[in-house]
Amino acid sequence: MKRLGIAATMLLLGTTVAKAQTADPQCNKLGTADACQKAIDLFSYLAPQIGTAIAGGNATLGQGGTLGGLPHWTVGVRANLVAGAFPDINSSNAPNPAVAAPVKTSYTTSTTPLPFVAVDGAIGVFGGIPLGLTKVGGVDLLGTVAYVPTVSPSGISVEPATNTKWGGGVRVGLLQESLLVPGLSVSFIQRGLPKTTITSVIGSGNPIDTLQVKDLDLSTSSFRATVSKSLIIFGVAAGVGVDKYKSSTSIYVAHHQTTPLPASVNGTFSASSNVTRTNFFGDVYMNILLLKIVGEVGMVSGGSVSTYNTYDKSATSSKPYGAVGLRVGF
Repeated sequence: MKRLGIAATMLLLGTTVAKAQTADPQCNKLGTADACQKAIDLFSYLAPQIGTAIAGGNATLGQGGTLGGLPHWTVGVRANLVAGAFPDINSSNAPNPAVAAPVKTSYTTSTTPLPFVAVDGAIGVFGGIPLGLTKVGGVDLLGTVAYVPTVSPSGISVEPATNTKWGGGVRVGLLQESLLVPGLSVSFIQRGLPKTTITSVIGSGNPIDTLQVKDLDLSTSSFRATVSKSLIIFGVAAGVGVDKYKSSTSIYVAHHQTTPLPASVNGTFSASSNVTRTNFFGDVYMNILLLKIVGEVGMVSGGSVSTYNTYDKSATSSKPYGAVGLRVGF
């Protein structure tokens, strides 16, 4: 449980793309140089994973075409889970406060599930133009809300400026689903986390190290092309798209010790990130009156992340993910 807590915290911290495989010029101060670079690289490594956890696959689970205009609507809750990779950090590869330049370290990683929960909704605003057995040009408005709690487990505090973050987008129908015609649409949706400050205190004696990510601002933009077909009780949907993950923050690192000599060093570093990945997904759902029970599997790949330290698995290696959700609508 403690490892999952650390992984979840570092998931929220994952924001920065390091520059070209050379040390970041900000990381040049005795006492914080190595911690600065390792923190930036760790965030860089986790950035694509948190982006995938937030973005997920289908803009609306189990939906391919548009809803059919007013008064049609849907709302549901989803839980995404990414098969993430988390670096194994121990005393032998921890930051070295006695150096004035970053030390290049090779990390192994362990598979760590990375979760994210959100509420999604949509409302039909235009039913489309009749064309034979279908309609074209229907429009839905999309909405989403994420929640980050204010928590303070042992050694870590998570303090969002607000606990919720709203997002939204639009879906345009290319084909309206009918008895013989599948639903087909393209969509765009933005999701994100509320601006959050996360503080971690490492150690309780000598030395004590502090790592803080202040005003973390992370958002995703997702473009999708999706097709679906209801088979009465069951239905399927599939799609492909592009995700863009964007974030910015400031990182505070401090090292305090009393022996062998009293010493205190600290530094604040800015960071930003832009990562683009390709996303493929498939949904299966079951209809129970107005309720849909949906399962989703997907895969993300591509993008570019370079780090000074190295990892046994690439930061942008293909990552599978899954989701389950319940939604109601009319």
